Amino acid sequence: MTRVVIADDHPVFRRGLKALLDGEDGLEVVGDAADGQEAVKVVLDLTPDVVVMDLHMPVLGGVEAAKQIQEALPHVGVLVLTMHEDDELVFAAMKAGARGYLVKTTDDDEIVRAVQAIGAGDAIFSATIAQRMMGYFTAISSSKAVLFPQLTDRERDVLELMASGLDNPSIAHRLTLSGKTVRNRVSAIFTKLQVADRAQAIVRAREAGLGSPSQNGTPVT
Repeated sequence: MTRVVIADDHPVFRRGLKALLDGEDGLEVVGDAADGQEAVKVVLDLTPDVVVMDLHMPVLGGVEAAKQIQEALPHVGVLVLTMHEDDELVFAAMKAGARGYLVKTTDDDEIVRAVQAIGAGDAIFSATIAQRMMGYFTAISSSKAVLFPQLTDRERDVLELMASGLDNPSIAHRLTLSGKTVRNRVSAIFTKLQVADRAQAIVRAREAGLGSPSQNGTPVT
């Protein structure tokens, strides 16, 4: 039997959620709380398996309550069930240790399945929350993948063409730049990469995966 505590400051919602969960296959609602501070006390007293937690509650917010519960009883699964789904709250709840995040518009059957899943040790997030999480971490991964972030986009283009074997006139033609502009870009690249000459810059670029020595004929060194 999965023992559940419900924490929400709206009594009508608490009663409705209790009616939904209590008696479902393997679920038993053993307590409830009207604010975050009370939720922490009830959980410490009853040691349930799952806490269904709203985030915006008086006295103590749901994020801080979840954090205190996880610090004291890390085996208790926290499922956030709230009206709010902005990124700041989602990731604050995750950081606090929440194993799931659903919005209150979620279908009743999905809420029941989420409580059961978290009681079994799984993590579960609504489809919209999961998509936003993926977008967030993809954005982080992409930003970390930018090579030589000290360079401007155009300087990075010049460096890649250098690493591919093009000389300055060829780079100027490829990027539709003047020869003087290319020389200035190359000089800036040397300074920012802290290299002494073109050969060192090319080595640095190729080590990072830029350019192809055989792409444009005989490489320039």
